[in-house]
Amino acid sequence: MSYEIVLYVIFWIIVGYLLGNVSFGYIIGKDKGIDIRDSGSGNTGTTNALRTMGIKAGLLTFLGDLMKAVIPVFLSGCCAAHFMKAGDDAVYIISLITGLAVTLGHNFPMWMHFKGGKGIAVTAGVTLAIAYDQWLYIVIALLLFVVIVIITKYVSVGSLCVPAWALPVYALIFKRDSRLFVLIMILSLLFTILAFVMHRENIKRLFMGTENKLFSKKPMEAHQNEN
Repeated sequence: MSYEIVLYVIFWIIVGYLLGNVSFGYIIGKDKGIDIRDSGSGNTGTTNALRTMGIKAGLLTFLGDLMKAVIPVFLSGCCAAHFMKAGDDAVYIISLITGLAVTLGHNFPMWMHFKGGKGIAVTAGVTLAIAYDQWLYIVIALLLFVVIVIITKYVSVGSLCVPAWALPVYALIFKRDSRLFVLIMILSLLFTILAFVMHRENIKRLFMGTENKLFSKKPMEAHQNEN
């Protein structure tokens, strides 16, 4: 690996992490005079924004978190291909590393004492940026997520069944013949591991039968770490 490529990857790790630090749930809440960290579950992600501030705020939070992943992941890959003359495998790996940096920035933002969201919208954004030319895969994944959430009424179940596994499954389908398949799969599985780690309290509540359902009117304990 050349010196220039190493510097390029480091650059996008820094940019990705800093962009991940941008908390749209927090920003939208402040605009409404609400500190989302003190509302509902205390989480800065889409589900808590939806529950505490309404559909519009939830949608804006989701789109913001989605695009803060799509843009750097797409740009890092495109620039690597066009300016660094990197091969397809290298471009894919650079895109994954950038996406991982964004996810870590979202989950552990330094300016919020490393307490952020759970990275599902961000992971979806990484998947969209990487798999944009496989539109059928994106549509199927989206439909599966919606169907699972509708059936179970749990966003956490839908998140752990679809977005959390989207990148490893994509690699298994479309990258299994790559020379660097093992590295690609390891990087892809890191997104899955992060999702499950960040949802560990949701998983406990699901087993205990105390997880809050979508649009549930049941009062939530503060800082319960919902999505």
